[in-house]
This record gives sequence, structure tokens and C-alpha cells, in this order.
Amino acid sequence: MNSLKPLFISAFSVVILAGCGTQKQAFNFSKFTPITAPVNVTKKSTLKDSELKRWSHLDIQKDTVPGMSVDRTYNELLKNKVGTKVIVGVIDSGVDIEHEDLKTVIWNNSKEIAGNGIDDDKNGYTDDVHGWNFLGDIIKEHLEYERIVNNKSLVDEKTYQEAKAENDKTIAEATMNKSRYDEMLSALISANETVAKALNKDVYTLEEVKTIETKDESLSKAKNTIQKMFSFGMSIPNLKSALESEIEKANETLEGVTNFQNYRKVLGDNPNDITDTKYGNANVMGPDKKETLHGTHVAGIIGQIRSNKLGGDGIANNVAIMAIRAVPDGDEYDKDIALAIRYAVDNGAKVINCSFGKGYSPQKHWVFDAIKYAAQKDVLIVHAAGNSSKNIDFFDNFPNDSEDKKTEIADNVLTVGALNFEYGKNIVAKFSNIGKSNVDIFAPGVQIYASIPENNYKYLQGTSMASPNAAGVAALIRSYFPKLTASQVKQIIMNSGVAIDTNVIVGGNPKDIRPFSDLSKTGKMVNAYNAFLMANKMAK
Repeated sequence: MNSLKPLFISAFSVVILAGCGTQKQAFNFSKFTPITAPVNVTKKSTLKDSELKRWSHLDIQKDTVPGMSVDRTYNELLKNKVGTKVIVGVIDSGVDIEHEDLKTVIWNNSKEIAGNGIDDDKNGYTDDVHGWNFLGDIIKEHLEYERIVNNKSLVDEKTYQEAKAENDKTIAEATMNKSRYDEMLSALISANETVAKALNKDVYTLEEVKTIETKDESLSKAKNTIQKMFSFGMSIPNLKSALESEIEKANETLEGVTNFQNYRKVLGDNPNDITDTKYGNANVMGPDKKETLHGTHVAGIIGQIRSNKLGGDGIANNVAIMAIRAVPDGDEYDKDIALAIRYAVDNGAKVINCSFGKGYSPQKHWVFDAIKYAAQKDVLIVHAAGNSSKNIDFFDNFPNDSEDKKTEIADNVLTVGALNFEYGKNIVAKFSNIGKSNVDIFAPGVQIYASIPENNYKYLQGTSMASPNAAGVAALIRSYFPKLTASQVKQIIMNSGVAIDTNVIVGGNPKDIRPFSDLSKTGKMVNAYNAFLMANKMAK
């Protein structure tokens, strides 16, 4: 990796050509040098729990962990320095705004009076003190291909046939699963009855089953069956309940039960009319706080209070999280996403995180228009690359920033793949989508520890976690270098990343080995330290 330093300078010269305004305050970072990845080095010891909880903040050189050098940035570059507050829009399932580690960083709309039933700031959203809930009381929703199959007029014939094929595949899988689970449940019930009688107890352990000695063929068969059932890691009653639940799901799919649900009805809007904007409410947690798990985790990655000895630490230390609920349990509507982006832009967000995605987008142009609007208003959008282990240069993952997967519609969308905490051939998350043209960069996305509802914390994984890690770095840059544009911040994050010049396993398949440089546009991973050095040069 001796070649990275000149590459870093070259990347800087490319970015600077974009032009920039003069920064009032520039830092003296002349004695600091960019971080490069060590060659042929792997961390020998297992990460301690304290290290795993903050691995995305660690440093590739000092810790041999592919983190983003966040701690090093604060300790070496930002010590005793204070940036300006940056509003970050989190478009997601909602955010627990009462969480102990988030409540002081939740955006507050100072122009709105809470609970008075009046649109005080006249932005079209009544009582939107902390954001807006475009889903109202909706929790579940259809997948987009189901909506297309139910309403063919939404798309062209080719897209309809593709959606129908996916729906047919789901039905075929449900048929197969029902048959398999029915067979398992029948065998479980029969064997359980025999073993329970032999042990003279209804609830028993695997160890108790192993003590059974018999020459009775039916009891011996039942013993073997129950031992296999314990291999699923559940008690027999719990396994029985789980199988019954799976059978019920399969039956619902086969009977088309959910097809007849009109989840949207409670909102009273027309989802196919982008001008119909008077819907939803100001309750950004929705009807059930527990359903905000995903959005609360994302918000925590970005902005949890640092060094307060609660849970994890956020990437950015001076943000206001604007909670925008638009992602249900199912696929989001294009209309909701387009309006959510516009809401965030119009209400002051400088960074918007979008940890969601789907394979079909009937009204994608509404979202394209919203992205272009955000670009005009100097807002950076950070989007998760997706978790299907696919190459999105060839497979759809919406929303995106290109109609043909080649030409960007605007230069304000950063698409992020996910990294594992293990530096070496396993550095790419098994589930992460890739794309030499359509994934910009990678960031930590496996075993990420952050806030979840009701003052709890949890490890989660996905490009949904990689995206807010990158968004946190973007917010940090915009906080300390507010004159830099969204486009410049995007290019800084991409060009200043740490390059990995090794071959890696792709999609969790040990036979699929490729150069890391082939998996994204940059062949790099986000690094806050390098980004600050480059941002400072540009700001001068």
C-alpha cells in the first residue's frame, strides 16, 4: 500500500477542481499524514466485547480493525474543537425520540408549537415538532411486487411479468414450505406424545430424552425424532409453536389473505398522486414504539451521545436527528420516500440517511425528482446498497441515482456497501450488494452496536448499518466545514477512503474470490481521519 499516499494527493487534486468557497476557519493538519491499510496483516486475537461494541470507530493501522478511524479523528484532529450543528434526516421506520441516548439530539422544530393542532410554521405539516410520520398508524405493508401484481396499470408489461414471476416464486416456496412444515409438525406431535408418555412428563430436556433405553421400535424411533428436533435450538413446545406459525404464514400466502388487505386505507390519501400530500401525522414513533427498532438503531449509529457511558457512541458529535417515518414492515411507497426527502430538505437537513431499498419502483421518477431537488438545495443523501449479495450494476435496488445504472442524475447520492469487522479476505459482509458502477464505497455494517427502543441497545447488521456510519462521517465533515457542498463532501468521502489492494471473498462464497477494488466505484472503505485531512485542504 505504499502507493496510497500519491493516490490520496491525486484524488484531492481531482476533487479540488470542483471548486469551493473559502472556509473562515481552517485547521493546521500539516503534521498529520493520511491513513493507509497495512499489507498482509490480520488481527490475531478475538475482539473483546468493549472493542466489538465500537469497532466501526477503530483504526485500520493502530487496531488492525477496518473501522473508520473515528476515535483517532477526535483524539488527534478535533481535540478541543467544536463544529456547528448539522440536521440529519433519518427516513426509516420511526425513531424512539424518548431514548435515553438520543432524546437530547432529536431535532426540534422551533417554529412549531407542539400539540396545538395548528401548522404554525405553515410548512404543510401540523405539529411537526420532531419530524413527520408519513405512515400514520400503518405498520405492515405489501411488498412492491405484490402491489404490482394487484394493480397491473402501475407498470409496463415487462415489469409486470417480472413482478408476477417473483410472486409465483413466492407461492411455489410457500407450497414447498407448507408441505415440509406440515410433515415436521406431524412427526413432532407423534414423537412427542410417545416420549412424554415414556418419561411420564409433558415437558422434558434433551438430556432426559437421551436417558431413554428401550428395545421398543416405535419408542426408539420417537426418541431419535425428538433428538433431531432439539437440534433446532428450541424446546419442543417452542418448536411446535414456531412450526405452526410458519404453516400459518404459508397458508396466508397461498390463500392470498394479505392481498385483500388495504393497509393504505387508514391514511386516506391516493398513493398514486404525488400532489396529495395531506396525510400522516406528527407521531414519529408510530403506533408501537417497538416497531421503531430499525430507525432507532440507525439514528444511534449517527448521533448517540459520545462518551456518556450509555450504550454505544455516535459517529457525529453535533447533530440533530430529524425523524421521518416512511418505511413500513414491507416495501415503502415511492410517494412517501419522495415526500420524505423533500420534507427533510425543506426543514433544514444537510444529510439524509436512507437505510432501505426494494427491487421495484413504479414511480421512481418521483424519487428522482426529489433527489434532484435535494441536490439543488445542497443536501447529501446516503443510501444503503442492499443485502441481497447481488451486483447492483445488473440488479435493481431502489432508490438509486441512475436511470440506466451508468449515468448519475445528480452528484449528491452516496451508496454504501457493508464491511465485516474481520480485516482480511472476509472483510466484505456476506450479504452486501456490490457494484463497480453503483456502489460508491464500503463502511462497517456487521455487528454494529447501537440504540434500540425503550432504552436498550443491540448488535444489528446490514448495509442499513453501513449507510448511517458513512452518513455520520458526512455529518461530521459538514459540521466542521460547513462551506463545503454536498457534492464535495461526497467526493471527499469517496476519494479519501482507505484502499484495500487484496482479494476478498464475495457473497460468503469461498470460491468467489475477487479484488476488493472491483466491488465498488472507489475500491475503498470510509475513513473519517483521511476525510478530515482532505476536507481541510479543500476548505483552505
